[in-house]
Amino acid sequence: TKKFGALAAVDDLSLEVRPGEIFGCLGPNGAGKTTTIKLCTGLLAPSAGRILIGGVDLAAEPERAKRLIGLVPDTPVVYPKLTGREFLCLVGDLYGVPPEAQARRIPDLLARFELEEHADELTEGYSRGMLQKLVVCAAILHEPRALFLDEPIVGLDPRAARTLKDLLQGLAATGVAIFLSTHILEIAEQLCTRVVILQRGRVIAGGSP
Repeated sequence: TKKFGALAAVDDLSLEVRPGEIFGCLGPNGAGKTTTIKLCTGLLAPSAGRILIGGVDLAAEPERAKRLIGLVPDTPVVYPKLTGREFLCLVGDLYGVPPEAQARRIPDLLARFELEEHADELTEGYSRGMLQKLVVCAAILHEPRALFLDEPIVGLDPRAARTLKDLLQGLAATGVAIFLSTHILEIAEQLCTRVVILQRGRVIAGGSP
């Protein structure tokens, strides 16, 4: 549960996302989807209840839990005075990714999302779609076991959207638990193994697409 004054943005919500599952969270604007993601990634503290990531209590051991998490927020946030490559190196350092692993993974991710030719440009010059692709790269660089994505297709061109869908299915096949918030029914239908529909912070329906 998460309350803002008298408003319960998330109201007695209980969810489990299993390894290898692409779990879709649907609902209208204001249903509580983004608040749920912020709770599950430690950006907000719940008013009641607890969150476990891979069995680790997020409140009790936040650093250990957050090392298991990747997050693609609803609005891409990067440092504008860093190049795309520098931003990914910074994220890799923060998550403790060894330099040799960074040297292997960063070029691979940049190539996958067709960002190589812009990798050494400042991110302040990136388009919305390029920023979105960069934050996806940053979210998976440290090989998280739980990946949270808030409206990840917004801003992506069709080719990049296809790349992201293929990537998510590949990650799920390796046992990553994926929580995907969207209001695009087609995305949920194509990608998700299980969905819930939120309304006013509560689950009103759930099951297979």
